[in-house]
Amino acid sequence: MGALAEKADAKQAKVPSLGAWVEAGPRVRWRVWAPGHPRVEVVLHDARGEPGRVLPMTPERDGYFVAVLEGQGAGVLYKLRVDGAGPFPDPWSRSQPGGVHGPSEVVVPDFAWTDSGWKGVEPQALVLYEVHVGTATPEGTFEALIPKLPGLKELGITALELLPVASFPGTRNWGYDGVDLFAPAHVYGGPRGLRALVDAAHAQGLGVVLDAVYNHFGPDGNYLRAYSPHYFTGRHHTPWGDAVNYDGKDSRPVREMVLSNVEMWIRDYHLDGLRLDAAHAILDETQPHLLTEIAERARASAPGRRVVLIAEDERNERRLMLPASDGGHGLDGVWADDFHHQMRRAFAGDSESYFQDYTGSAEDLARTLRQGWFYEGQVSKNQGHARGTRAEGLEPWRFVHCLQNHDQVGNRALGERLGHDVSPAAFRAMSTLLLSSPYTPLLFMGQEWNASTPFLYFTDHHEELGRLVTEGRRKEFAGFARFAGEQVPDPQAEDTFARSRLDWSEAQKPEHAGIRVLYRELLRLRAMDSVMREARRGAYDARAVGPRALVLERRGGGQVLQVLLGLGGTVEHRVPPDAEVVLWSEEPRFGGDTRTPPLQDGVVRLEGPSAVVLRFKSQQ
Repeated sequence: MGALAEKADAKQAKVPSLGAWVEAGPRVRWRVWAPGHPRVEVVLHDARGEPGRVLPMTPERDGYFVAVLEGQGAGVLYKLRVDGAGPFPDPWSRSQPGGVHGPSEVVVPDFAWTDSGWKGVEPQALVLYEVHVGTATPEGTFEALIPKLPGLKELGITALELLPVASFPGTRNWGYDGVDLFAPAHVYGGPRGLRALVDAAHAQGLGVVLDAVYNHFGPDGNYLRAYSPHYFTGRHHTPWGDAVNYDGKDSRPVREMVLSNVEMWIRDYHLDGLRLDAAHAILDETQPHLLTEIAERARASAPGRRVVLIAEDERNERRLMLPASDGGHGLDGVWADDFHHQMRRAFAGDSESYFQDYTGSAEDLARTLRQGWFYEGQVSKNQGHARGTRAEGLEPWRFVHCLQNHDQVGNRALGERLGHDVSPAAFRAMSTLLLSSPYTPLLFMGQEWNASTPFLYFTDHHEELGRLVTEGRRKEFAGFARFAGEQVPDPQAEDTFARSRLDWSEAQKPEHAGIRVLYRELLRLRAMDSVMREARRGAYDARAVGPRALVLERRGGGQVLQVLLGLGGTVEHRVPPDAEVVLWSEEPRFGGDTRTPPLQDGVVRLEGPSAVVLRFKSQQ
């Protein structure tokens, strides 16, 4: 059967639920997809993880198997045996208390939610705070984050963005090596811990968005091929090997696995949205594309609640955000990394790899601010071909901008944050521009106080795979001019993980406390000021004012807010006579050392990297 014919067949017959669930009785029912196999069995395990009773599964059409266990409910531990091989964990398991190689657990979504009045977060008001659960607190759990929520709310954050939480091998991982899509990691607190965090966040008026990985599965603990070779395809290839099979033979159950996972996160965990990792690597040649179906399924899973879908996608592709009726995928937003790259080039001097595509000049920064992303079809030196589409007509809130994120910090050899590579003055100036723009800002945990703790790449694989990861990591950086490969911290070392743990007490130290005040003031201005809230095309502009400065202008209600950013050196800029200073990045209360306001006699004078926000009446 061809791919298009399979897609048509998918519309006629909904794939049955898979995994294990509890029915009235009580009883546990299992359903497994293992096409081409004559025999599948449920192997029950005791509390110590030892195998015991075996339940034969009854075959159904199209490669499905079912079994029922009477008189049992939540807490049953099991694995699955396929043609005598295994037993293996259930790839649709909702809980893996013993890790990705251990028995699966039957669970029920019986949490006592208190968020019945929660309607979700408005994408136009998003201020995202990216969090790695394992390193965000000393405990490294979902529930340990709950005491941090009031402070984040007071700061001006509107939603947490959690790095992937699906079960991964070992006890420490970024989450992108996940293999059990439906099972929140027990090292973080498992299903109940995640629900407790989401419920507490909603009580504080905060949303929770989850980073979901549908472009690949990790190599350690990945038992999908034990059930079917059709989970993957050689027709497409990704940086992680064979692509997930979304458009080939027997792809319908694979697609439904992802769509059911989307539905589970939104419906059963009350999540407010998903960030789709490397959406450009979700390869599908059929219509509708899987991304379109993800958007539709996510929103259908939460009637009456706003759900946000954001793609990480390097292509600068406007089609991601167009409605399906216009040939798009219907997503809400996209990570627009061009802003980050221009800012790093301008202030930190990064020029290797993809940074060679950026100048960091005032003119190119201004162009990026006008458009939302920089590349709209120009040829990329790094990629060797044209990249990007026009951003015209796309609302600015659809573009997620940042100064740092887990990738841009953790994929540096030493896990260096922005503050390691730029001066405190530059950090304050860059932050002022980020939080004053009409685009959706994303902060990486600790950014609001310019945290000094690194965020390194860490794993906890078995010995053989771990050795390969360590060798590969060091080889990756051996050719970088600023770095000697043998110095790369070992991803497998527990100390690499421990060094990445955020130190919240640092926020109270004098050299960091002022930065947090700056972030709070800027986010308050962003949320409350009528001009800042006027975030639409036509209500802002950006332009270079000399080789080392640019102006971002926000307009609304007869007023203008103007952000003047100096990249370095001395900048002088004349403003209207009624202009008043709202704030400037070098105020002593923000950690700066300039007590004299930068506006004197109608001229703003900035020294070194700095920024000032001004207000005056519109001249139009």
